[in-house]
Amino acid sequence: MSQALNRDYLTCEEIGRGRFGTVFRCISRSTSDSFAVKSIDKSLTSGDSLDAQCLLMEPKILHLLSPHPHVIQLYDVYEDDTHLHMVLDLCSGQDLHDLIIANGVIPEAEARFLFIQLMSAISHCHKYGVVHRDIKPDNILLDSRNSVKLADFGSAEVVMDGEMIKGVVGTPYYVAPEILIGREYGEKVDVWSAGVVLYIMLAGFPPFYGETAVEIFEAVLRGNLRFPVRAFRGVSAAVKDLLRSMLCRDVWKRFSAEQVLRHPWITNGGG
Repeated sequence: MSQALNRDYLTCEEIGRGRFGTVFRCISRSTSDSFAVKSIDKSLTSGDSLDAQCLLMEPKILHLLSPHPHVIQLYDVYEDDTHLHMVLDLCSGQDLHDLIIANGVIPEAEARFLFIQLMSAISHCHKYGVVHRDIKPDNILLDSRNSVKLADFGSAEVVMDGEMIKGVVGTPYYVAPEILIGREYGEKVDVWSAGVVLYIMLAGFPPFYGETAVEIFEAVLRGNLRFPVRAFRGVSAAVKDLLRSMLCRDVWKRFSAEQVLRHPWITNGGG
């Protein structure tokens, strides 16, 4: 650990692990408050300029977006020869993936409560030109009050007005079709991914399924959105209407984050 980090924080147990690093609980030596510290091993990105670029961009993006109640907040950054350390909000609850696994499905009213917070975070990102590119339940953290914190901006990109992005980034079940076919794309890829998250919360399974990554991608590209009666019998027509507007293959017709937040299912309490 960095000497400067150890001067300011007491590093405690490991609480998570990712492709490039490890997350620990830490305690501020000055306030005794608890935080998370994400320690990224810089050697794991050597020779991969895209990953190295993302490594450097994540703290800059978090600075740009802070503060927002539903975006993970960055408090301090430390860097030494081998690691980059980011001190972040500690979400002592579970993530949305854990919640779905534990419950199978999430009741529509609770799903709406969580989804509004997620879309508030995504809309905030888009106002600042940040495209997250990896919206999925594992990156949607829940604090002790069940409040959403959107996390892991390691794949995020900042775009200017009208600018488009290229590059296959994301997780198979959640990736938007325009990414898969190699087109340039914009912020609406996050709306597609959030639509998949909402569908999974309500149904307990993804809208586009396959046994392998290739089969999943083929299902995503077909975009044949269905609402099986057994899973959606108790689900309102309003949320199905919203899902059709989010999981729309035609990017021009797909809702923006702001349009999602203005949909009757959001504004009228599910009506």
